Order: sequence, then structure tokens, then C-alpha cells
Amino acid sequence: MKNPLEFYVQQKTELEKEDAILKRKSLNLSILRFIVFLATCGLVYFTFGSFSEVFIVAFSGFFLFSFLVLKYHNLKRKKEVVEAKININKTEIKVLDKDFHHLKTGEEFVNSSHFYSNDIDLFGKGSFFQYLNRTATIDGKTVLANTLTENKITAILEKQNALKELSEKVIWRQHFSALASLVVVKNTSKSIVNWISNYTSVLPKYLIKIQIGFSLITLALIGFLSFGFISFSYLIIWFFVGLFITSKFGKKTLQIYTEIDKISDTFRQYHKLLNEIESEEFTSEVLKEKKGIIKSEEKKASSIVKEFSKILNTFDQRNNDVIAILGNGLFLFEIYNACTVEKWIFKYQHSVKDWFDVVAFFDAQNSLANFNFNHPKFVFPEISDKKGIIKSAMLGHPLLKVAKRIDNNFSIEDEQFFIITGANMAGKSTFLRTVSLSIVMANCGLTVCAESFQYSPVKLITSMRTSDSLTDDESYFYSELKRLKFIVDEIKEEKYFIILDEILKGTNSKDKAIGSKKFVEKLTKSKSTGIIATHDVSLCELENEFSGIKNYYFDAEIIMDELHFDYTLKKGVCKNMNASFLLKKMEIV
Repeated sequence: MKNPLEFYVQQKTELEKEDAILKRKSLNLSILRFIVFLATCGLVYFTFGSFSEVFIVAFSGFFLFSFLVLKYHNLKRKKEVVEAKININKTEIKVLDKDFHHLKTGEEFVNSSHFYSNDIDLFGKGSFFQYLNRTATIDGKTVLANTLTENKITAILEKQNALKELSEKVIWRQHFSALASLVVVKNTSKSIVNWISNYTSVLPKYLIKIQIGFSLITLALIGFLSFGFISFSYLIIWFFVGLFITSKFGKKTLQIYTEIDKISDTFRQYHKLLNEIESEEFTSEVLKEKKGIIKSEEKKASSIVKEFSKILNTFDQRNNDVIAILGNGLFLFEIYNACTVEKWIFKYQHSVKDWFDVVAFFDAQNSLANFNFNHPKFVFPEISDKKGIIKSAMLGHPLLKVAKRIDNNFSIEDEQFFIITGANMAGKSTFLRTVSLSIVMANCGLTVCAESFQYSPVKLITSMRTSDSLTDDESYFYSELKRLKFIVDEIKEEKYFIILDEILKGTNSKDKAIGSKKFVEKLTKSKSTGIIATHDVSLCELENEFSGIKNYYFDAEIIMDELHFDYTLKKGVCKNMNASFLLKKMEIV
């Protein structure tokens, strides 16, 4: 197993050396290009009396200069990729030290009504998504967010196998991400796919035949002119005819151009990414299946998308006045490009979605695989035959630094409920989020922060953060009731692991005690499994009434007038509450 930190440091060092070499090569090419330019100008000056010599010198100089320009741009592109990889490794070095708050937060995915995401800090500042996400495409980010929130418990082993394979393909993953990061796209693939899938023809079908016929006549006129059979005026007249035909369909071709101009960057990005997927060998069934989708056409998807990208680039030449005027006047250039665009769309409009989905899938999977690679001491959950059971050793929260993290052994059987009491700040909420996040990670095929972790795949539902709503004219208590009603309705249909933090906080103590007991009794009778954290020790009495209810607690000690926490889960009921002590300590009372 590779040491992540050593690997990233080594990669960064090697890439920086490569970047320095490329920088020197770029500089040398720039100097050489300038020398060629000066030499060409000098030779043209000295041979200016001879047309043939001037032509040869100018043509040779232009050819060599163009070659050097092309070489320079290829080198520049390579340098950009290397620099992107350097930044990737720099980021990973920072993240390994839990320095990740500069990364994208995923706050657009925050959903207070979701089964669990809002309660366990899945999105937002300091969230698990911010720590995990390395996607380079808009759609990859969306797929990653959906993976974390879909609450699916099928094909866990297949997910694990795919991530095991990808986690070892670090070089490939970094190259994929580097390529993806070099083109910033503004449109989601969903909007592009919708446009392409629902596209209706703007130009009449016969127009391409007119363009071909017109171009053949132009070539014939140029041939006749070369042999002196006709005068130049015929070609001039024909040129203006071409401009007239182009202007006749100008609004329609402009309409097409305006639409495709919005998507050209996306296709430039995606054909490179498709090629990377096609060129890589995969062994896991999930990855092979996804790769098979983009190889189902008569040609590789990357070639087809690259072809379209070239069409779009050619169409973009309409902004070059010289090319546009001559091209339209002699060959109906704009009409040809517009017709070619429509032809491509109609041929592949039903395949584009699949191609984009595959790229987004790999982009998201790369983030998950990167997480696994970064945590070699984390373990893949073992799937248990028992229903609704979690059996873990030294379970911890993945976002906490190792030096500060306190791990706990945690085991719960099917149809059990743990009631956890404890002092303020003793670790109850952190523990609830640790268990919750571990279930989510396990369901996604990720490794979890534990020495061992066995579980039967189970869906998660939580109620830990309830807030009032002024806009909806809802009180805190009513919002809480709605959440509990949501849970009750859901567990009628499916089996869930339920995690609750302080039931009925929004009412008085007496009502809270009575209501909480009745609600816990209902959950117990529903044969659900889960954890309830509370300050109300009266709930612990239910252990005597129901065999499935077990009491646990987090303790706090006052030593030399200071609070001390061990953050360790213990069996029993908490005896030391600390609210009064904290009020006095902070001179509030």
C-alpha cells in the first residue's frame, strides 16, 4: 500500500522538474521562432528582385514559423497539464493535514428536508463533501452529491471493487482531473442534452445539395479562369451570388451558431475525457460496464465528439472577416457548417446523454477513490448476513485529526435502540454524526474510519437539527413534529437506521418526557433500529420495559474546578450533568 503523503510529495517534485524542463523548451522555441521570423524577413529583403526566390524563401519561412508555432502551442498545452497536476498534488498534501476549507463547499446541495444530509454536515463549510470532492466537471460534482444522498443499499460489493481498482490508478485519475480542469464550462450537460435531444431542424434539407453544387461550380470557374477561358468578372459575379445566398439564410445560421457557441467548450473538454476512459483498461464489472457504453457506436465516442468539436471550431471562423467573406462568397461556408452541425446532431442526439453520463460517473468515482487512497488505514465494511446490525471497532469521524480523534467501539443488533445520555459537550452529537456518516460512507462503497466494520446495508434517517421557519410561519416545535411524522411514515414502508438527537426540544419538560417515551415506544414496536441522544434521563427507564432498549452515556468529570471529557462511550446512564457548572464557570449566573 502506497503512503499517500510520500506519493504526493514525490509526484509534486517530479512534476516540478518536468515543468522546469518544459519552461526552458518553451523559451527556446520562442527564441527560435523569433530568429526564423527575422531570417525570413532578411532573406526576402536580399532576394527581393527574383519572384521565384522570394516565393520559395517566404513559403519556407512561413512553413517553418507555423511549425514552430504549432510546436509551441503543443508544448504550452503539455505544460498546462503538468501545472494542473502539480496543483492537484499540492491540494492533496494540504487535505491530508485536514486543510481543506478552501475547496468547494457544495452548499448548493444543502437540503434541510433530506433524510440525513443536513443533520450530518454532508454539505457546506467544513462538510464531508468539501473534504471529499475533487470533481472537475459540473456534472461530476452533481453525481457525487447524488451518490452521497441517494440512500441506496444495493450492490455494495460492486461499488467497493470499483473504488479499490480506481484508488490504485492514481496517475490516471490525476491526468483525468488535470485535463478536465483546463477547460471551464458554463453549461451543465443536462441543458446541452435537452437542447440536442429536442433539436428541430432550422435549415431546409435541400440546402446542403445547393452548397455542394455551388462549390463545384466555383471550382469549375476557378479552373476556367486559370486556363484563360473566362474573364475574372464571371468569378466576381458568382462571388456576390454566394454572398446573397448566404445572407438569405443568415438569420437561421446565426441562430444555430448562437446555440452551439454555448456548448463548444464542453465538447472540447469531453472528447479528451472520453478518450482517457476508452484508453484505460478496467477489471471491475461496474467500470467495464460504464466503459462499454461509450464503445457501443461504430466509432469511439471520443472520436465522434472530437469530430463535432472540430466542426464547432470551424464554424467559429465566421468571426474571421477574411475567411467568412471569401468562404461564404465562393463556397457558402456558413451554410455548409450549419448543415454539418445539424447532420451531426440528428445522427448522435440519442447517444450524447450516455456519453456525458459516463464522464460524470468517472469524475465522481475518482473523488471517492481518491478518498480511499488517502486513508489506507480505513477499512472496507464487511457485509453481514444479519439484518440491521453494525459491529465496529475503534470507530471515528474521518474529518477529525488523528491526534484529537477519540475512537469508540460500537455494536448494535437488529431491532435495538440505544438511548445515549451525557453531559454537555461530552461527545454525544459527534458520536451520532460519526455513526451516521459511517453508514452513508459504507453504502457508497467507501472505506470507513475504523479498525473493523461489519454491517448489514441499511438506509439512514435522522432528526438532529430542526429549525423554525418564519417564511412558512412554522414554530420550532411544529417543524420538529413534521420531521418526526416524516420518520414515522418512512419506517412503515422500509427498514431504516434511525438517529435522533434530543426529541421534542421545543416543548416543556413534562410534555417532553411523556411525548418522548411514547415516541420511543412506537419506534421500538416498529422493529426499527437506531440511536437516541437525550438529556432526559427518564427515558432510560424504558430499558426496564423493552429488551431491545439499551442505555449508554458520555461522561464528564470536574477535576480541580475544570471540566474533563474522555469522549468514550460507556454502558449505563450518565450521572454527571454540567449545565449548572458551566453557567457558574462562565459567570453567567
